[in-house]
Amino acid sequence: MFCWVEPLRGWRRVDAQPRRTKADWARQVEHLLTVDYPDAATVVLVMDNLNTHTIASLHEAFDPGKAFTLAQRLEIRHTPKHRSWLNIAEIELSALTRQCLDRRIDDLAVLNAELAAWQQQTNSDQRQVDWHFTTDDARVKLRHLYPATQQN
Repeated sequence: MFCWVEPLRGWRRVDAQPRRTKADWARQVEHLLTVDYPDAATVVLVMDNLNTHTIASLHEAFDPGKAFTLAQRLEIRHTPKHRSWLNIAEIELSALTRQCLDRRIDDLAVLNAELAAWQQQTNSDQRQVDWHFTTDDARVKLRHLYPATQQN
């Protein structure tokens, strides 16, 4: 599943595909840039470090001109490895699982119909993500990433 979230707007798009290849990710990004955000000069993507989530995937999927045009509009920020709880899309997928996917769905079309219904309801509610993780929290939880400074 691909999950796109704009936390402050309260918007989501979820799409299930048979695979998660580089080309699949590239087509999802193309949709994001040309359909969901056609007028945005830059779209900031915060996502995990999956090997398909790279600008190179755009170049493998599209001709050089199109790949370059799409890539110019992206600003990619990767969440730290082993910190999926920092990834808002992961949090949304967890909510989706609890609210919508409480059973096995073997048919991709049925799954996408269920996802579309959840997406429609959630977007109608404009449920925003109320992020409480602050810089101070990060310094405590991720202290091994912050160098210690000596005070004189």
